[in-house]
Amino acid sequence: MNSSISLAFEKARFEKRPALLTYTVAGDNTKKISLNILKSLSKKVDICELGFPHNTPIADGGQIQTSAYRAIKNGIKIKNIFKLVEIYKKEKSAKPLILMGYYNIIYQYGENNFLNKCKKVGVNGIIVVDLPWPENKKFSNKCKKKGICYVQLISPTTSYNRCKKIIKDSHEMIYYISMLSTTGGKLKVSPKQILSNYKKIKKINPKKNCVIGFGITEKTIDKLKLADGLVVGSAICREITKSINKRQNPVTNVSKTVIRLKNKIL
Repeated sequence: MNSSISLAFEKARFEKRPALLTYTVAGDNTKKISLNILKSLSKKVDICELGFPHNTPIADGGQIQTSAYRAIKNGIKIKNIFKLVEIYKKEKSAKPLILMGYYNIIYQYGENNFLNKCKKVGVNGIIVVDLPWPENKKFSNKCKKKGICYVQLISPTTSYNRCKKIIKDSHEMIYYISMLSTTGGKLKVSPKQILSNYKKIKKINPKKNCVIGFGITEKTIDKLKLADGLVVGSAICREITKSINKRQNPVTNVSKTVIRLKNKIL
């Protein structure tokens, strides 16, 4: 049976566009708003990524860190995140959900407990930023047994041979980090160069869905629409921050941002 993540990519391909993936931080800026943002996003995007707020993130830029600090300050705990996912997944319009975070959270919770809980609440995929291949082989296999997609990461410095091995071990989705930077940085590499690197990865196994993330904004998204999928994170976190500062409704403003982004790739 095809997983819901694979089906989301198939639907986007059928509509001749890249899949749109969004990233938000769980609990930003309150549990309720975070859930409402997810519900609103799921009406417009193909896959939702939900980040674990972390106080020492290594890959997250300023926008996402600000979101994470807000969520932590508001007392979000791992049990609240699972609850949030559980409520969200009961929605009719709920899209596949990928949890994104750092390994120490999983390690402290216990790998098996963590995966059992993910399965129970309806998590479809997991990205662990600081658990690279081949160190992630064992955990990735555990995910597979539970029917949860473990998303492997590839960066511009990953050698061709290493790429081949990572792709061979990957499940139904691979995440290509467009540039050496934290998230939300200005695009330091031209979209043309990103696509050229991306195509080399796609050639290794065209059947695997490969998304591009980092540096994707309203200005750059249409230049990258040949990818299987595009991930927008910082642009959404920035919108939440702006809304809070202006005392506006983050749900409405995020929704408008996503509509603009989606129109650029149709």
